[in-house]
Amino acid sequence: MMSEDKKVLLEVQKVKKEFVTSKSLTGKPLKIVHAVDSVDLTIYEGETIGVVGESGCGKSTLGRCILQLSRATSGQVLYRDQDLVPMKKKQVRALRKDLQMICQDPYSSLNPRMTVGQIIEEGLITHKFFKRGSKRMKPYVFETMNKCGLQNYMYNRYPHQFSGGQRQRIC
Repeated sequence: MMSEDKKVLLEVQKVKKEFVTSKSLTGKPLKIVHAVDSVDLTIYEGETIGVVGESGCGKSTLGRCILQLSRATSGQVLYRDQDLVPMKKKQVRALRKDLQMICQDPYSSLNPRMTVGQIIEEGLITHKFFKRGSKRMKPYVFETMNKCGLQNYMYNRYPHQFSGGQRQRIC
C-alpha cells in the first residue's frame, strides 16, 4: 500500500530493448530479438523491488537498460525526475553510486582474488568517495559492512567464503 507522501524515486516507462542478430549485406536488420518489450515500473523512496522471471526473459537486460549500461531501443528511465536515456556516459556514471542492480548469484561479479574489503574499497575509489590509501576509508568500509549485516572480521575474507545472501550484501 502506497503512502501519498512518498516520492517517486525511479520510473521506467515503456522501455524496450531489441538486439539485431543478423543483417543483410546492406545493413538492414533481418533478425531481431525482443529482449525487453514495453516495461513500465515505478519505485518509490524507501522501496526495494525484485524482478522475477524464467531464465532468459530479460531481467538482467532490463536492469542494464535502467542503469544505462545498455541503451534501451525506446522508452524512458527517470531517476528523481531526470531522464537518464539522453544523458552522456559521464553524467550517468556519476549517478551509478546511487543506482545498482544485485543479481541473485552475484559471485561472478566478485573478483575471487580480492578480499571483500578490497572489493568494497574499489567501489569507493572508483566513485571518488576516497583516494586509495586514505586512512578514513577502512572505518567507513567497516561501518558499511555492519549496516549490511557483515562483521568486521569478514574484511579479509574472499568471496568463496561467503553464502549467497552475504555475497548479495557485499555487492
